[in-house]
Amino acid sequence: MGKETSILVVDDSEGIRNYLKNLLSIKGYKVRSAADGEEALAQLSSGYRPSIVILDVMMPGLDGLETLRRVKSIDQDVPVIMLSVVGKARTIVEAMNLGASDYLNKPFEEEELDISIKKVLESSKLRGERDYLRSQLSEKPQWGEGAVWISPPMTKIKDLIEQIAETDVTVLIQGESGVGKEVIARAIHGRSLRKNKTFVKVNCAALPEQLLESELFGYEKGAFTGASSRKPGKFEFANHGTMFLDEIGEMSPLLQAKLLQVLQDGEFARLGGQRDIKVDVRVLVATNRDLEREVEEARFREDLYYRLNVVNIRVPPLRERREEIPILAEQFLERYNRKYNKNVKCVSPSLMKAFLNYEWSGNVRELENLIKRTVVLENEASILEELKGEKTTPSKPSVIQNIVDMETGTISPLKEIGRRAAMEAERETIARVLHQTNWNRKKAAKILNISYKTLLQKIKDSGLADDR
Repeated sequence: MGKETSILVVDDSEGIRNYLKNLLSIKGYKVRSAADGEEALAQLSSGYRPSIVILDVMMPGLDGLETLRRVKSIDQDVPVIMLSVVGKARTIVEAMNLGASDYLNKPFEEEELDISIKKVLESSKLRGERDYLRSQLSEKPQWGEGAVWISPPMTKIKDLIEQIAETDVTVLIQGESGVGKEVIARAIHGRSLRKNKTFVKVNCAALPEQLLESELFGYEKGAFTGASSRKPGKFEFANHGTMFLDEIGEMSPLLQAKLLQVLQDGEFARLGGQRDIKVDVRVLVATNRDLEREVEEARFREDLYYRLNVVNIRVPPLRERREEIPILAEQFLERYNRKYNKNVKCVSPSLMKAFLNYEWSGNVRELENLIKRTVVLENEASILEELKGEKTTPSKPSVIQNIVDMETGTISPLKEIGRRAAMEAERETIARVLHQTNWNRKKAAKILNISYKTLLQKIKDSGLADDR
């Protein structure tokens, strides 16, 4: 057992480190040591996975409890034995709550250490056997709450997920906003060999470039003003698990190049770092943009596109799979009844008919929000009125009616026809994008590829109003 068991000793006292290293090596264990929490986390972040971590509580810089918290964020399954000269009950309780497996007070007897190590190893072995048996005996993982797979296109996607889930290929998930791209990503992770490891999601549109870079790749102490300590990035937390990068089309060229390096070599450097960190991460990405067009217009790296597009999943909009609407509505109704302690029995036939006739520019997310409102308000009237109003919007005078004098039959000049038609098309496009982004004007401006100031002026000129 000793030859197969590696132990990481973390203690700021050189005497204690050397004593434990020599003692445990004599007993046949493979031993590494670290002088502080940051050094220990660096070893774990580089891919080293010990059988046990022996960790001192009282250390300068990162103390033992904070180090324990971060160790567990990297690998929640690694057993940790805490050491301290302080035998305070509160410290012991906090360590156990954070996931420590055992606790020894300094000074300790050699026999106490032997018993603790054997107990922790035996517990880890039993847990591994239990998890293996459960995985063999239980049914395959569920496909996820809020996911429906009965329509022909979704059935095809489900079959494709079955084929690729246990591989490590990158997957590009495309579709309109709100169709359920994250649900697809979680379904892939949930049926993969990494299902018991971390699933990390990052929205690439939610942060400015520099913040996104530090979020993904972390930074070293002093890398920039305010960087008072080292911070591991999301890729380190996702090591041996899955990274889901949502809205990948919003990523800047600089970060695209760094992501390409991770995909090619499995390594990267933190901001301000001098060494590369190796990681084993499966990458899934999603976008509502046409990445092929983005590549053609030099807004997205071609080499990265082909790296990401090993398997392409296009998720159809909800209007192309209307047969799923009743089931999704029932799922959301149950979820929000439970969340808000309500008892809305069902969606009425009139509201369901309106749902089935609606175009769903916001897709599944829009349906979920409407069901949430139905539950919270316990009243369908306002939603029915809204859906009917949306349906009657096209009845306003058309471009042709506006440019033709219906009494005299006089037609405006061709140039005027084109101008008005363009204005009407522009107004409709802006209205649709604003609705799709829930009136997030900055996001809408980015999608429309115009400045924020220009969008505000066009909203004003078009007479559009926020009708949420």
